[in-house]
Amino acid sequence: MHSKPPAGPAVPFRPNAEQLALAHGTTIADVVGPGLHVLFCGINPGLWSGATGHHFARPGNRFWPALHRSGFTPRQFRPDEQDQLPALGLGITNVVARASARADELTADEYRTGGQELAERVARLRPRALAVLGIGAYRSAFARPRATVGRQPEDLNGTQVWVLPNPSGLNAHYTLDGIAAEFRKLRLAVG
Repeated sequence: MHSKPPAGPAVPFRPNAEQLALAHGTTIADVVGPGLHVLFCGINPGLWSGATGHHFARPGNRFWPALHRSGFTPRQFRPDEQDQLPALGLGITNVVARASARADELTADEYRTGGQELAERVARLRPRALAVLGIGAYRSAFARPRATVGRQPEDLNGTQVWVLPNPSGLNAHYTLDGIAAEFRKLRLAVG
């Protein structure tokens, strides 16, 4: 009788060009649960996320390493392990639900509508903090043109609002260490 070797780490799904093209305009489910400490909010899913069904899935995205380096997770999770986050009091959503190749494909109306829908989600889920990952997205969705990175002066339906750097590998304004430092400030504030 032969026994199976122990299961190793999962091999991440790598979508091909056709699968990425088909992901344009798709949506992926939020990762949420009761008693969230922080609801992280991306701008919108990229095509890798649309194709895989996992948030921040594109190789080079710094969300997962920043989440770990800041102390939110005990180890660095992979995108396909996103469903483990609610047990840690963490969730993920997006300002705009539809997947696109670039955030500049989104319209001002999509941001405004997304901001209204996000406010409704926050009212329903009641996380301690909402962390919008991208200053431009926050400014557009909530009509706050002068917002800066960090804790915002106004709450949203009783929830603290934070603006954190976009973890995309395309965001050259912040290094991984810089993003993790901003995430850490949030973690320390929400306990």
